[in-house]
Amino acid sequence: MQPLALSRRDSYSILSSFTLSLFSLLHLHLVSPCCAHRRAASFDAGATTTTNAVRCPRLRLRSSNTRRALAVRASVETGEAQQVEAPPLPSAGKKKQATRRDVRNIAIVAHVDHGKTTLVDSMLKQAKVFRDNQTVQERIMDSNDLERERGITILSKNTSISYKGTKINIIDTPGHSDFGGEVERVLNMVEGVLLVVDSVEGPMPQTRFVLKKALEFGHAVVVVVNKIDRPSARPDDVINSTFELFIELNATDEQCDFQAIYASGIKGKAGLSPDNLADDLGPLFEAILRCIPEPRIEKDEALQMLVSSTEYDEHKGRIAIGRLHAGELKRGMEVKICTSDDACRFAKVSELFVYENFSRVPADAVQAGDICAVCGISDVMIGETIADKSTGKPLPTIRVEEPTVKMSFYINTSPFVGREGKYVTTRNLRDRLYRELEKNLAMKVEDGETADTFIVSGRGTLHITILIENMRREGYEFMVGPPKVINKVVDGKTLEPYEIATVEVPEEYMGSVVELLGKRRGEMFDMQGGAEGTTTVLKYKIPTRGLVGLRNSILTASRGTAIFSSVFDSYRPWTGDFMTRDLGSLIAFEDGTTTSYALFNAQERGQLFVRPGLDVYKGQIVGINQRPGDLAINVCKKKAATNVRSNKEATVVLDEPLDFSLDDCIEYIQEDELVEITPLNVRMLKNPKMGKKNSR
Repeated sequence: MQPLALSRRDSYSILSSFTLSLFSLLHLHLVSPCCAHRRAASFDAGATTTTNAVRCPRLRLRSSNTRRALAVRASVETGEAQQVEAPPLPSAGKKKQATRRDVRNIAIVAHVDHGKTTLVDSMLKQAKVFRDNQTVQERIMDSNDLERERGITILSKNTSISYKGTKINIIDTPGHSDFGGEVERVLNMVEGVLLVVDSVEGPMPQTRFVLKKALEFGHAVVVVVNKIDRPSARPDDVINSTFELFIELNATDEQCDFQAIYASGIKGKAGLSPDNLADDLGPLFEAILRCIPEPRIEKDEALQMLVSSTEYDEHKGRIAIGRLHAGELKRGMEVKICTSDDACRFAKVSELFVYENFSRVPADAVQAGDICAVCGISDVMIGETIADKSTGKPLPTIRVEEPTVKMSFYINTSPFVGREGKYVTTRNLRDRLYRELEKNLAMKVEDGETADTFIVSGRGTLHITILIENMRREGYEFMVGPPKVINKVVDGKTLEPYEIATVEVPEEYMGSVVELLGKRRGEMFDMQGGAEGTTTVLKYKIPTRGLVGLRNSILTASRGTAIFSSVFDSYRPWTGDFMTRDLGSLIAFEDGTTTSYALFNAQERGQLFVRPGLDVYKGQIVGINQRPGDLAINVCKKKAATNVRSNKEATVVLDEPLDFSLDDCIEYIQEDELVEITPLNVRMLKNPKMGKKNSR
């Protein structure tokens, strides 16, 4: 590699950038509190709440010089002299736009389990959405059965509150990386986001993803350090880590000068200082009014509304949800539905709703800048524009990240087909899968090699598993194959998706976890001490295919104490094949009903999935072999009835069988295995077609 030749001026520029960055960093930490604290002090002293806070020159100096230093360092590492500048703020456009001071549109984004939905609960309660004597369940925004069972948010949902005469439209978004498409499609409905960060864990992989998307839209960001009442809270470190994340994502100086709010969502308290919380969430509401921009509208222009979400009601039909960008929408109005390819059709708005508190309220008209729900357009799709009938033009459509994982869906061909399910045919399966595309932008469905096979692609295994669980509860019977990554071929080279995996594990189990990640081609790039003092945080870049089945393996190796999460990073060259499962399966030898006598002998071969009295069929996977390779066993054998009598019957003691969930089964199966899904049972079996091919 040739040494990089730099002029005296370039050398002085590099040295000055690093010196100024170091000086500003030392000054920031040793001389005075952070900019967020300075703004907090000015706010407490009686600063106005209707204008943005004064910019901090010191923070601007730090952010600009840090960004310049990172750019110079990158150019030195690549051997090229580059000029890297921060991206400019998006222009407001040539047309003169007005603003609505009585509306704010915000989305609440965060990593999973950082307390978004709990914080929304407290905001709704303190905004007097519910009566004082009304019984309200926890996490009221998680209305889906699966969301409440799993404790995660799966779908984005709208609500609104009123504070000091201003309507605040709130969108609660999922925190899991597999549902990132839900976040991407709603960000064009808002002007700012509340970035919720755990006071102990700090920024996590999904925090980086949602913040990156918000910054790309040019949105204002209010950072909420949640769970500040935890004993091991470290708010100063979290704020610094969040600021560094802003710099890494090339945020502008204005975006780096974010407002920090410290809150306890479960207690309903917030403040501008971690040591001085108010008795309510007043400081958070004030920060929303002060820091989130007013929606810019084109009131006198032609009607334009981008459909960002759809719902279905048995009585009203399909409901289109979106933000009105220009004009006015009225009930009974004739409109034009526009697509990106200039294909338009006409429709009529039968009913119109706006969000007030925790419900949809009928409205006769909606002004630009507000979020509304439209009924009467039966074929409207996400990404289409509801425009003026005569002069309407389409808005830019919604674009989301490409899927990284795919799974094959088959009709059920097991001997137990039709026993439990209501929808079992190819037509039923096809209609349901393609109907999912109407509301799930991040998912793709393609026809397979045969008429009864479909390829479903998503952002991760969990993304597709949620679809499978919903279909199972709706009465569908079908089979699915193992998850596979979606590779790309660029310039003749095969590229595969990589993810950034973060594992927080106690020190005594760190060796086992590192060994597991290393076997799956993981590359460690960071290791830090955990917030609790007794744990270590490991960060890896690992192929997406290496994550299949990894979560359970890590939990087993750490005795259930590890915390694991991942988010998509980039595509990198293929790293070769590797084993994700060392042990084989125990296969049922024949059809029948399992018996205690047979299971007592079979459990010596490995761990079983079945208990006595269950119906099984030939080829069904009934356990995990304790050695590599599959083994066929008889779990239906009955004790021979002879005339020989013993004085004492032998006591049969059976081990507790493994109880695999749907997620566990999908992570367990290999290339030649399938998962059978029915409304009442989830079974694993060997793929009969693969068996015939192998036998040849």
